[in-house]
Amino acid sequence: MSIKIKYEATKDLNPYQNNSRTHSAHQISQIAKSIEEFGFLNPILIDDEKVLIAGHARLEAAKSLGLAKVPTIHVSNLNPTQQAAYVIADNKLALNSGWDYDLAKIEIEFLQNEGFDVDLLGFEPAELSSILVEREEGETDRYAEWEGMPEFDQPDATSHRHVVVHFENDDDAAEFFSLIGHPDTGKTKSIWHPQKEKRKSDSQYE
Repeated sequence: MSIKIKYEATKDLNPYQNNSRTHSAHQISQIAKSIEEFGFLNPILIDDEKVLIAGHARLEAAKSLGLAKVPTIHVSNLNPTQQAAYVIADNKLALNSGWDYDLAKIEIEFLQNEGFDVDLLGFEPAELSSILVEREEGETDRYAEWEGMPEFDQPDATSHRHVVVHFENDDDAAEFFSLIGHPDTGKTKSIWHPQKEKRKSDSQYE
């Protein structure tokens, strides 16, 4: 089918009511900053009734920027079953990709040297630090160990949430603390991952 991009008023576009993908305020803000820097380069997919098939976060970001119109692609070749499936597939398939961290490091360092604001890439500060750190040959990035883990909808990106982790034995617990780079002492109350911050007491982490 031929693809045509048409600008539609944001007020006329309707989210898919059963969209199961969530977007935090923090992510919406990141997307808005990306739109400001690069422009609106990824059109929103809508059906004939102007219901969104893909692009819910982009629409919210556009609204936060006060954009009256956004580029859209009208999709009319999908039946209702295919449309409902694509709403999920469009999000999940993108999540299934990985990273070549060595190449990412080269590209990010190039951007830094050019004076580009790498915060616009979407990585959290701790993620950038992990990618840019020098690693021994054969050592994998610690974030690879966490790929596929459930995400938290945490709009302000602070440490308000508590996650209780149960281990079958002491060896498993020791492996966990080694993986996240924290000591495990009798006074350990809580931890940060992947970025740790010491409290006033050196023996506690929050």
